[in-house]
Amino acid sequence: MGTDAPPPFLTAAGHPIRWRLLSELARSDLAVHELTALLGQPQNLVSYHLGKLRKAGLVTARRSSADGRDTYYALHLDRCAAMIAGTGGALHPALRLRTPAPPPAARTRVLFLCTGNSARSQMAEAILRREAGEAAEVRSAGSNPKPVHPYAVAALASRGLDLSTAEPKHLDRFTGRRFDHVITLCDRVKEVCPEFGGNRRPLHWSIPDPSRDPAGQPAFERLADELTERIGFFLHTLTEEMS
Repeated sequence: MGTDAPPPFLTAAGHPIRWRLLSELARSDLAVHELTALLGQPQNLVSYHLGKLRKAGLVTARRSSADGRDTYYALHLDRCAAMIAGTGGALHPALRLRTPAPPPAARTRVLFLCTGNSARSQMAEAILRREAGEAAEVRSAGSNPKPVHPYAVAALASRGLDLSTAEPKHLDRFTGRRFDHVITLCDRVKEVCPEFGGNRRPLHWSIPDPSRDPAGQPAFERLADELTERIGFFLHTLTEEMS
């Protein structure tokens, strides 16, 4: 690549439709029909630009576990951050700097939901509670609660978090409660998620059920890594909202 060529991030994200797609996916994982509605563009055009973003490594895709005809798209936040840092660095080395998110300035209420409340939502609750400290009130629940999976307990124990006394809860327990953010972590619970108090659209992180992965314990370790990464970026959102 010649020195006059723009950095790859600018080439991938510079089109207005692709920038809109990245902006929507920065907030929540979304299916094509949801992106089509949000952008007001035909599906073939949205799919074309999603393909460009996938080729650039900025967006990932996976089949919905609720409806195999749907595909959920997610912004590869870490890859995106690295490319943006590289773009800044192409102008000046100081623009490569990345800073960790400070804790939110005011207390926020977050509810994580999955089907069983046995792994994904329990792990997310524990990770965010540690990272946000007193700045967040964090809860989790499921549409069909099951006992907390021992692999989930082990995965967080290796990271200094204790899930051994965590109890599964039905999402009905929180009916009528107000939350600043409701985050669904599986495609099935997204389809049945009730309305909770608050004026923000629920967020969706399309994460497969690790208990269905034949890899066993390593699948839960990968889940812990993914949740840690997502929550690290989510803290920036909370900090900005509360500033």
